[in-house]
Amino acid sequence: MKLISTFILFSSFVLWAKKKPNILFIFTDDHAYQAVGSYNSWLKDYCPTPHIDSLARDGMLFEQCYVTNSICGPMRAAIQTGKYSHANGFLVNGNQFDGTQQTFPKLLRKAGYATAVVGKWHLGTHMAPQGYDYSEVLIGQGPYYNPRMRLDKDGDGKHDEIIKHVGYTTDIITDRALNWMKNKRDKEKPFMLMYQHKAPHRNWQPGPKYLNKYDDVTLPEPATLFDDYKGRTLAAYQQDMTIAETMNHGDLKLHTPNNLTPPQRKIWEAAYNPKNQDFRKANLQGKDLVRWKYQRYVKDYLRCIASVDDGVGQMLAYLKDAGLEKDTLVIYCSDQGFYLGEHGWFDKRWMYEESLRTPLLVRWPGVVKPGSRNADIVSPIDFAGTFCEVAGIDSPTDLHGRSIVSLLQGKTPKDWRQSFYYHYYEYPGSHYVRRHYGVADGRYKLIHFYEKDVAQWELFDLKSDPSEMKSVYGTAEYTEIQNRLVRQLAIHRQELGVPQTDPPHSIIKRPPHRARTPTAPPL
Repeated sequence: MKLISTFILFSSFVLWAKKKPNILFIFTDDHAYQAVGSYNSWLKDYCPTPHIDSLARDGMLFEQCYVTNSICGPMRAAIQTGKYSHANGFLVNGNQFDGTQQTFPKLLRKAGYATAVVGKWHLGTHMAPQGYDYSEVLIGQGPYYNPRMRLDKDGDGKHDEIIKHVGYTTDIITDRALNWMKNKRDKEKPFMLMYQHKAPHRNWQPGPKYLNKYDDVTLPEPATLFDDYKGRTLAAYQQDMTIAETMNHGDLKLHTPNNLTPPQRKIWEAAYNPKNQDFRKANLQGKDLVRWKYQRYVKDYLRCIASVDDGVGQMLAYLKDAGLEKDTLVIYCSDQGFYLGEHGWFDKRWMYEESLRTPLLVRWPGVVKPGSRNADIVSPIDFAGTFCEVAGIDSPTDLHGRSIVSLLQGKTPKDWRQSFYYHYYEYPGSHYVRRHYGVADGRYKLIHFYEKDVAQWELFDLKSDPSEMKSVYGTAEYTEIQNRLVRQLAIHRQELGVPQTDPPHSIIKRPPHRARTPTAPPL
C-alpha cells in the first residue's frame, strides 16, 4: 500500500514537472484570521466562510503566517518583491512603489506565465502595475460602491483608460477577474492571477445582499474589549485606534454614504435608518455605548466578508467548470491581521498577535494533503520564492523569504526558520502606533519600541498569556529567554541588513498628533 501511495505521489510530481500549475492568488485587505471559520476562533460560530474554508478542507491551513510590517502598502510591496520594507523602499503608506525593481510577476512572465492583477493595488498611482500582461485596479483605496478602475489591457505598464463601474465593489472585482479568466488570458499559457479585494478594509460598507445580516444576533465580545493597557509600555496606551474613541459616524453608518446611486441609497436607508433611530432613542452611555459600537462595527465587518466569500465561491466554481481545478494552485491570504475588538481596538500595525498573524490557506490538488494544518512560521514574504519554484525557475538569491513548497508537500526542512523578524515604521501616522521592531518564535515575543521618547521593551509568553496583557520583560524568571531573544533579534537585523537609522522615506507628513496623554504610566 505504501509503495502504491509513493508511486501516485511521484506521478503527481512528474505531471507537475511537465505542466506548470496555474496560480490563483486571492488576496483581501485586513481580513483577520479570527473571521475565517476554519481558524476556530472565538467568532467561529458567527463568521461562516464556506468557500474560503473549503481551501482548508481540500488543502492546508497555516497556523503561524506572520507579516513583516502590518500595514497595507508595505505588505503588498513585500509580497511583490519577496523583501522587507527597508530593501524594497516601501516602508509606510504614502510611499510610491518602485515598479522597475525585480518582482515575482516579472519572473513568472519570463517563465511563460500569463499574468494579471485585478482589484486593489494600493502601491501608488504614478504607474500601472509592472510585470502583468493585464491589470484592472482600483484607484487608491477605492470605494465600496461604484468604483473607478484603471485599466492596462496590453501589459505595457501604462494606464489605457479609467472605467467607471456601477455596483458593489467586491462583486465588480470578482466579475472583472472572471472576465479575464474566461475571455482575456492567453489560454495556451499557464496563468497567475492576483485577485485582490478592497474588503474588509475600513469603513466596512456591506453589499446590498447582506445589509441586514446579523440584525437578530448579538455577537460575543472579546475578553479584552475593555483593556486598560496596564502591564505594557506607554505605546499601547498612546494609540488612537479604539472603538470607544476613534470611530466616526461614517465607520458606524450613522449617516448615509454620499457615493450611492438613488436605488442603492434607498436599499441602504431601509436597512440602517430603523436601526439608527433605535440607537438614538436609547441614548447609550459609557460601556453600553462601546458595546453598541462594537456590535455595529463587527457585524458590518463580517457582512463585508460574506460578499468576499461569495466571490471566492464563484472563482472556485469556474476553475471546476473549466476543467482547471486539478491544475491550479489556489492561495487565500490577507495583507495582515486585524483587531475585532481585542484590546478595545480596530485596525492593525502592532506586532501583537491579532495583527502579526494573517490567514493563509492553500489548495494544490495532488501535492497538498487535504485537511492538513501546518504550525511552521511562514510569511507572505515567502510567496515570491514559492511562485518561482512552482514555475520551475530558480529563485533570486537576494530574496528575504523562501519557498514553502516543501511545507506544502508535508515536509519541513531541518533549517526552516525558528523565529521571525518584524518592523513597523509609520509614526507619526494614522492611529499613532509607535515605531517598533521585534522577534517572535511562536511561544515568546520580544518587542522594542525604539523612538527616543518612548524607548521601551516588551516580552510576552504566549503560552501563559495568549492575549499579551502583561509584559514579563526584565523579570528574573524570563532572563534567559529574554537574553536569547535579544541575541536572535540582533542576528535577524544583521542578516537582513536592516539600517541602524530608519530611511528618510519612512517619514511622511501626517495630521497633528492625537495620541493620548496618560495621567500615569501603565506599568
